[in-house]
Amino acid sequence: MSLPLHRRALLLSYFTVGYNVLECLVSLLAGYSAGSIALVGFGLDSFVESLSGGVMIWRFTHHSELTPEAEELRERRAIKIVGWTFLALGAYVLYESLEKLIYQEIPSPSLLGLIVAVASLIVMPGLYFYKYRTGKSLNSRSLMADSKQTLACAWLSLALLIGLSLNYFYGFWQADPLIGLVVVGFLLREGWGTLKEKKLCTCATCGLPPAAGRDD
Repeated sequence: MSLPLHRRALLLSYFTVGYNVLECLVSLLAGYSAGSIALVGFGLDSFVESLSGGVMIWRFTHHSELTPEAEELRERRAIKIVGWTFLALGAYVLYESLEKLIYQEIPSPSLLGLIVAVASLIVMPGLYFYKYRTGKSLNSRSLMADSKQTLACAWLSLALLIGLSLNYFYGFWQADPLIGLVVVGFLLREGWGTLKEKKLCTCATCGLPPAAGRDD
């Protein structure tokens, strides 16, 4: 028996947040152990993505309990927090990446980092597929937009895997801070886009079909 579409969307959001939190912790552990700014930046991006996903879960589960004014106020606060967090972390990763390149701070090869990158590259495309298909069935622009964010994370995982592999197998350590700069571009783009658009989701009900509460 298949899950109702709305419940499936909610479960996918829970999984996205849970996976991003786990990915964040492991990436930061591996990154700090190896001195890899690419891994640290990847972990920080996962952290902010979990914040954004948490807002989506909140809106799925508490949409009917708040007045439109209260919901809008909380949404605006969440947008500012997420947007500025993206920018602040982007600035940090930019500084660390340039410092490692200039002062030639060579990161150690990280097998754990490679495992994280491979795992993400396996999980994210599948998650994108299910989120996009569910969002399309629900006629939810927000969930479809969120699925494309997941796809972007898959591409970021590929970039991370390339950078870590070049360092691990060929000793090309410069690839690590260079991939860190790729992460910087991603963080700054997401932060600026969030603050400019003034929204995390692209429809008022954030994942619900036009007839709120309808599951099919």
